[in-house]
Amino acid sequence: MSAPAPAPRDACGTHVLADLGGIAVDALRDAAALEVILVNAAKAAGAHVLSAHFHHFGGEHGVTGVVLLAESHVTIHTWPEHRFAALDIFMCGKARAEDAVAQIARELKAEVQNVRTCERGVVLLR
Repeated sequence: MSAPAPAPRDACGTHVLADLGGIAVDALRDAAALEVILVNAAKAAGAHVLSAHFHHFGGEHGVTGVVLLAESHVTIHTWPEHRFAALDIFMCGKARAEDAVAQIARELKAEVQNVRTCERGVVLLR
């Protein structure tokens, strides 16, 4: 007779993918403003910012940005021509990825949100 499977306990972290739509075109092209929004959201969610790098692709194009955290990362990729931004937020420890997404969506005045959350690294009791 085999022993029962171990019961799951807390995950190592939370990974959130968020598609935000209906955002003002100018907001999706402003790398400096997006950096401020993402850094502030990470801090408000309880994360510790290590560095940030944002790049505007010029002209009518969008922005790619990353905020490196002690707890993992926050990234954004924007498509102004579609009024769309894709967020990828992974946070471990006591940092709250969902709070960061909510704050970013508010700051960008996103009209549409599709948010998917996944618990990562679920550790089994031994």
